[in-house]
Amino acid sequence: MFALITGGSGSGKSEYAENLAVGLAKETGLPLYYIATMIPFGTEGKKRVERHRRLRAGKGFNTIECYVNLKGLVLPEKSVVLLECLSNLTANEMFEEKGAGTDTPEAVFSGVMKIRSESGHLIAVTNDIFSDGILYDKTTKRYQSYLGEINQELAREADVVTEVVCGIPLNLKENSPK
Repeated sequence: MFALITGGSGSGKSEYAENLAVGLAKETGLPLYYIATMIPFGTEGKKRVERHRRLRAGKGFNTIECYVNLKGLVLPEKSVVLLECLSNLTANEMFEEKGAGTDTPEAVFSGVMKIRSESGHLIAVTNDIFSDGILYDKTTKRYQSYLGEINQELAREADVVTEVVCGIPLNLKENSPK
């Protein structure tokens, strides 16, 4: 199964995705992996990473940090993988020296599809960054465009698409044909 989980900041999407991954690992007996994509910049970034580590503690995750080139990541076959998150991965691919630059949408999409083909179950978390109505600079608009393209392509491929709002999961797509 491939599930795409989306929602705004603080919506509860990470907790929902973690619980889904843990449940699938228990149900199937498959190993559980967490792919962390956030580069912990500054004090705030380090605090967010630590908060997520505390939330995952004791749940059985094997954590792998992968900031760019998801396609190059090697995981054991048939595992449950939680990828957190696509918005960080997209920014990293755009702006990091070893990132994909203008090829970001293809790099992220093909990396996710590779992980999907190798894992038993993949849960990918992304963000809804499109509803604030703010006019951004050219670079931020390009980032939004890339993430929007990635989210749409992955939603077409996903078996399940869930938006989490105020901690409540809303199923947008479930096992429907592509």
